[in-house]
Amino acid sequence: MTIASELQAAADAAPTPIVLPPVDRAWQARLTEEILEPDLPIIDPHHHLWGPPRDKYLADDLSADIAAGHKVEQTVYIDCREGFLTEGPEMMRPLGEVRFARGVGEKADEAGGPRLCAGIVGHADLTNGDAIAELLEAQVAEGGGRFRGIRQSAVWDPSGLRTSSRVAPRGLLADPAFRTGFAHLGRLGLSFDSWNYFHQIGELADLARAFPDTTIILDHVGGVLGVGPYEGKRDEHFAQWKAGILDAASCPNVSVKLGGLAMHTVGFGFEHRETPAGSEELAEAWRPYIETCIEAFGADRAMFESNYPVDGVTCSYAVLWNALKRLGAGASADEKAALFKGTARRVYRLD
Repeated sequence: MTIASELQAAADAAPTPIVLPPVDRAWQARLTEEILEPDLPIIDPHHHLWGPPRDKYLADDLSADIAAGHKVEQTVYIDCREGFLTEGPEMMRPLGEVRFARGVGEKADEAGGPRLCAGIVGHADLTNGDAIAELLEAQVAEGGGRFRGIRQSAVWDPSGLRTSSRVAPRGLLADPAFRTGFAHLGRLGLSFDSWNYFHQIGELADLARAFPDTTIILDHVGGVLGVGPYEGKRDEHFAQWKAGILDAASCPNVSVKLGGLAMHTVGFGFEHRETPAGSEELAEAWRPYIETCIEAFGADRAMFESNYPVDGVTCSYAVLWNALKRLGAGASADEKAALFKGTARRVYRLD
């Protein structure tokens, strides 16, 4: 079976994914907080934008969230299959998303204010091997100086758990065809964002050691799970997650994003409350994961992220960044500057 046919077979056989809940703005508004450290410069290195049929979150929505008071200076758009081309070769269709995000960024620049989509991370199916170079080179050209790399989901779970519409086959990161395609990232100076589950972090570390000159970003503290077969077993799986984090951190070319813990799939359950949890409570719940990552990677290889609008199921953009600021409160001035801006700026090569 080819890797492409295995992907399709996995999609056909996998259980129905856990549906992404919509962001309830009225529910979020039941809790408001004063903005902490409003003058702290921030680069938000992980957000999405999408329109119907999904619950709309486009540039105007992101701009409104930023206007709530945090000093977000630049953002990095991360692939979410928005704007894919509907015609032409399947491999080339992600080019449309880069065109979409570039348009958002250029419009924001013309308007002044925060530089939305200053960096763009698109999608590419690296299992196309050497053929993927055509798409990658086209994305670099289409990005108009904003294109920084790609993300290809590797999430796979032995239970058949699905938290995404994208289903990867087991062992994708080790697949020879995938690695042939991956080799072109380094040649073009592009990075790789990895979305995997916590028990797959070791597979990512193996990939990083095989390609030590390619920049890799581990998304969402490595993919913590607290739903399905993982519900109620947080303490049981924390040690396995931590071992994976330490393994990934031993690779100098890997950085980590500090966020994604407000996703409903992490299993904290804050989204079920009548009133949203405040930033202090959120920070305490997330602290073991965030502090472990910062200790392992150091501030110069760790960056706070919003993962919006996905994390909006738990809290508003304003409350989310308040929680992250509480988690960074004990850092030195230099460390804080790196965690909230400097690391993202360097890793994504932002002006």
